[in-house]
Amino acid sequence: MRSRPKLPELATAVVAVIALLVGGCAGERSPNREPAQAQAQAQAQAVPIPSQSPAVAQGAPLEEPAQMVSRNGVLRVELVVERRKVEVGGRKLWALTYNGSYMPPTLRIRPGDKLDLSMKNSLDEFTNLHVHGLHVSPSGNSDNVFIHINPGETFHYAYQFPKNLAPGTYWYHSHAHTMSAPQVAGGMSGVLIVEGLQQYLPTGLRHITEHVIGLKDFQVEGDAVRTKGLHIGAPTNRTVNGQLNPTIRIRPGETQLWRLANISANIYYKLRLQGQRFRVIAHDANPVDRIWTADSLLLAAGARFDVLVEGGPVGRTPLQTLAYNTGPAGNKFPQATLATLVTEGPSAHAAALPTSPFAPTDDLSHAAIAARRTLVFSENKDGTEFYINGKQFDPNRVDVRSKLNTVEEWTVRNDSDEEHSFHVHVDDFQLMSINGRPHHGHGLQDTSSVPAKGQLVIRIHFTNYTGKTVFHCHILNHEDAGMMAVLEIVK
Repeated sequence: MRSRPKLPELATAVVAVIALLVGGCAGERSPNREPAQAQAQAQAQAVPIPSQSPAVAQGAPLEEPAQMVSRNGVLRVELVVERRKVEVGGRKLWALTYNGSYMPPTLRIRPGDKLDLSMKNSLDEFTNLHVHGLHVSPSGNSDNVFIHINPGETFHYAYQFPKNLAPGTYWYHSHAHTMSAPQVAGGMSGVLIVEGLQQYLPTGLRHITEHVIGLKDFQVEGDAVRTKGLHIGAPTNRTVNGQLNPTIRIRPGETQLWRLANISANIYYKLRLQGQRFRVIAHDANPVDRIWTADSLLLAAGARFDVLVEGGPVGRTPLQTLAYNTGPAGNKFPQATLATLVTEGPSAHAAALPTSPFAPTDDLSHAAIAARRTLVFSENKDGTEFYINGKQFDPNRVDVRSKLNTVEEWTVRNDSDEEHSFHVHVDDFQLMSINGRPHHGHGLQDTSSVPAKGQLVIRIHFTNYTGKTVFHCHILNHEDAGMMAVLEIVK
């Protein structure tokens, strides 16, 4: 990874002002879908934005987040949660931060490592921490989302990861129920990488430049990042690592590894690198069995892809999020430019690209099924309450009880008129079909978008860990409003 010199402060400020004026993304939701107060707040901050947002002014070179790397099998981390005025998208705004940064440190571990993490809560509200997608115990002081860290308290997390932990891109964020959307929207999310993905690449690609592409958005209220009265379709500013339209440099013929991570609270991204194709080598931190290519990639709330990107002819190529509609009762996210790939310099020696098969994966297609379940996602007419099987979340109620070392098949049905981003903790799943059509995936995943008035069929293998955890919609406004259920894994 390479660091780049910053633009002069004055130029950066000018670029940021232009970017904020023209680069916000808006979505229109039916007027009756949000409380009146939230509508008024959103309208007060709204900037007139066309249905397809123009490209924002080119910004400074991409800045990689700071890194905290494990040593001798252990990573020790101190995270301080506090509200601070920090630089966000070229402006000084009050935000909710980890260690004083809107884009906090990237945590890098290896399979079999231990993570000792001390979290100090300096907010005036409770919080906690979830390591999203990681196969780890949900109990005690590990990935326990039922923990409340109260104001002024420090909590010590201890995670022992298995030696067969899948390499790839994960993330960490607040999972404090009823507070997850405002806290993540305020800035409380960062990237976590499990090393080892490069072992599947040809020798010539094992030390290539890699970039964290952390996709975060922020709405503005006065001199602060908005955390209250969040309206998913309101104008927002989509950033890469907290920057507006940064530049990413590559040489002609060079191959880079990009870690694409949707670490926003609510919104979707449909990524396109104009004129090029993404080579997907991992999905939701699961290496694929065969590399597949795509002109665009949909990152539902919480999703990640690890991709190879090749430098083309000298020039500039926009990394865009395309217009995307989540359904009649959902949101219309407009097209926007997220970053600019600048191809320049002497041509690189073209390294051999990976071939198939790529990495070993679990295939549950022929597994014995211990239980079949139907999970129904629904919501009330004005979109203020959300349900799974007709019930709102209750941490004291077990909704699904599954046995360790068995495989279950779940039908996830969406009775609403908008997509929902289904996510389950602890164990990843294999997506078997979408709306009755077989899905021939290339490995496991932990997040998938359920079509409006549609359904998914998944298979999930419960291994290694018992205890209480959750599954939910990862559109955090929906999760906070009830669309979450308790899963207990038992021996």
